[in-house]
Amino acid sequence: MSLAAEPAGLPDGGAAAPISAVKTRVVSAHYRRPFQISSGVSNELISLVVEVHTADGAVGIGETSPMTAYTGETLAGVQAAIEEHLAPALIGRDPLDRAGAHVVMDGVLRGQQVAKAGLDIALFDLAGRLSGWPVHALLGGSVRDRVQTTWVVGLGTLDEMAAEAAEYAGRGFTHLKVKGGHDPAKDLELIRAVRAAIPADAELCLDANEGYDATTALPYLAKMSAAGLTMLEQPLPRWDLTGLVRLRDRLDVRVMVDESMHSLHDALEIARRGAADVLNIKILKVGGLHRALQIAAVAEAAGLAVKVGSMPELGVATLAAVHLAAAVPGATVAADLVGPLMVDEDPLAPTVFADCDGWIDVPKRPGLGHDV
Repeated sequence: MSLAAEPAGLPDGGAAAPISAVKTRVVSAHYRRPFQISSGVSNELISLVVEVHTADGAVGIGETSPMTAYTGETLAGVQAAIEEHLAPALIGRDPLDRAGAHVVMDGVLRGQQVAKAGLDIALFDLAGRLSGWPVHALLGGSVRDRVQTTWVVGLGTLDEMAAEAAEYAGRGFTHLKVKGGHDPAKDLELIRAVRAAIPADAELCLDANEGYDATTALPYLAKMSAAGLTMLEQPLPRWDLTGLVRLRDRLDVRVMVDESMHSLHDALEIARRGAADVLNIKILKVGGLHRALQIAAVAEAAGLAVKVGSMPELGVATLAAVHLAAAVPGATVAADLVGPLMVDEDPLAPTVFADCDGWIDVPKRPGLGHDV
């Protein structure tokens, strides 16, 4: 019997009260040190909390966070998209009909995946609270009780980045990702320095955030592979799938796409072209958990691995990523669950992120498992 037909905790008859209101509010937290990638630098992580209310007083809470330098969307634009277009279209609808919610949202507003993701996460949280099930159960179940997270080292001096990677390797993180993309020659020096600073069995990923040109970067990337680089994320502009195929054919390192994949259709084309070994699925980037699960199915059919990524976000959206990584069998690459770990004080972070040693326990409580 389907969850919608007779979920536990719903009134007799199994019907959920309709959506009656959607509310948003802005929250923020300062990064412990400015977070810099090739497209820009941020001093503060700003998120939008999204609440979906039903007529009988139930509430689901989600989060979305537009990283403007990365997605091109602004906080004000995302908030306006929700309040002026998406929320009015959902009022009066069955909150358990998450697939239908996406059909409706896509019908009233093209794109705006970051805005849709906030509502999608809130609807999953609400369905979990109504049913008494954790979100990973709504996604098909949990194949793992703990999810590994990488540590992401933002741009800085070579010494700073190597020292940070060594520090977090010492805390138990066995998958380290360093940002690069400005200069492949300098990034080669970085890879050599970080590789020397971390244990030999630790995985090392370089995220170039579209910063390279295929022709000029290739010889340096080959040397990075020889120096111990194990994964290369989005080295080329998002549109250059031909270049990604070329690099993948010539490098002894797994190639992961991020900026190249914003939709189910992107994922299918990447798989068809053979442009990647790994798909980085960011819940906010693709429009929410519903769409993320569809993309994970494409990856599974194509034999591609999955990383559950982050832009990053605070605790609520990061919890959504934990549930997704727990439920997707192919999510074998360490996830990026670092947002709550990168800020001074996360107003949305539950205790599951405290004292992280490179692993996050999957919440078993109803919904996302937060206390917001």
